[in-house]
Amino acid sequence: MSNEYDVVVLGGGTGGYVAAIRASQLGMKVAVVEKDKLGGTCLHRGCIPSKALLRSAEVYHTLKNGAYYGVEVSDIGINFLRMQERKQEIVDQLHKGVQHLMKKGKIDVYEGTGRIMGPSIFSPQAGAINVEYTNGEAEILVPKFVLIATGSRPRTLPGLTIDKEAVITSDEALELKELPRSVLIIGGGVIGIEWASLFNDLGVDVEIVEYADRILPFEDEDISKEIARLFKKRKIKVHTGAKVLPETLSRGEGNVTIKAEQNGKELAFTAEKILVSVGRQANVEDIGMNNVDARIENGVIKVNEMYQTNEPHIYAIGDVIGGLQLAHVASHEGIVAVEHMAGLRPRPIDYTMVPKCTYSRPEVASVGLTETEARAKGYSVKIGKFSFRAIGKALVYGEYDGFVKFIADEKTNDVLGIHMIGPHVTDLIAEGALARVLDATPWEIAHTIHPHPTLSEIMGEAALAVDGKAIHS
Repeated sequence: MSNEYDVVVLGGGTGGYVAAIRASQLGMKVAVVEKDKLGGTCLHRGCIPSKALLRSAEVYHTLKNGAYYGVEVSDIGINFLRMQERKQEIVDQLHKGVQHLMKKGKIDVYEGTGRIMGPSIFSPQAGAINVEYTNGEAEILVPKFVLIATGSRPRTLPGLTIDKEAVITSDEALELKELPRSVLIIGGGVIGIEWASLFNDLGVDVEIVEYADRILPFEDEDISKEIARLFKKRKIKVHTGAKVLPETLSRGEGNVTIKAEQNGKELAFTAEKILVSVGRQANVEDIGMNNVDARIENGVIKVNEMYQTNEPHIYAIGDVIGGLQLAHVASHEGIVAVEHMAGLRPRPIDYTMVPKCTYSRPEVASVGLTETEARAKGYSVKIGKFSFRAIGKALVYGEYDGFVKFIADEKTNDVLGIHMIGPHVTDLIAEGALARVLDATPWEIAHTIHPHPTLSEIMGEAALAVDGKAIHS
């Protein structure tokens, strides 16, 4: 038995289900094949559950410091199981929402493992999907177009086995039943920094080992320096320029030890758990890629700017194609892909306009070029920086560490990049993203009236600072 569709989406994560909804809006007959749960990594093992736990940690931190706000609080404790329950309640609610959207869009959902088939009796061209169910039965779907959106999984270091007990990834961390006494985090990128902040706020002893010469190595250097300074104040130990030696791993009574090489010397680290956070690996295995001409290079599927593979009727989006592995990026890539399938002329994504966020305490957010990148591209730049310490609402919040940094082209005055560290900057960065889309100048942002008192005032002040005209500095 086979069912025909205009498009079959292989993977029901954020990129996949958003693409399916857009395809349905365009009048296409759509199916989604998902072997786990709709919503994928972002909803069930990434964005949403981790931010729910981060919020709980933030509330605990605020309560511990209640006296600063004139609120006397006693007998404060951590109910970690309740934190986990709340996290799951949020995930379940959103999962039901995605299921509702599939029904609303009349999108068929196949709960099984999908693999792309080569040319067969079902289709003269590669692209039919064989869906295998857990009961051993199978079904064939025959689409005009295929969209691969199979996402990614946590990567590990060669030779370092994830035993899911002493050595874990973010997947296992999200399912912990109790807090460890100490954690060694291998990797100081976004995920590692978020977990370091979360664990530290909950009283866990945290150390970070990062191979690069700074944590958050893909952010502006000033941002990396500031987060490192603030983590030091919080007694989070950070070791940069350190190469972990997986072969040195040893297990003791209730702890695990591993060594790293730093500046020619060996350092030994012992913790109750090791959290490996060294990036994510695309899920390209066991989906039938050997049956099609689509290319895989460096572990990711190669596509053009419309997300077509070498097989023009087969597209791929999201983590599986590498690039910026962010949920909002996958969603927009999916929209571009299905609009192209439908014969529209979508605008290719300019990845310098994509906002990036880190939900630590304080938060980090950015869009566009870093100062180093801008200078490397030959721009003559001018910089504006403004501290949250001069923003009334930040003082009211009691969270005033950090700053906003503008990078502008000295010749055209266009905004090249905006970089932030401080309270709620993951919300404030949307204005920066709009500025990039509209090719705005600092003058235009400065002359946008920002209400007082709000955190958003820092955008106007940092924009004025580009030309040395900030009011409150």
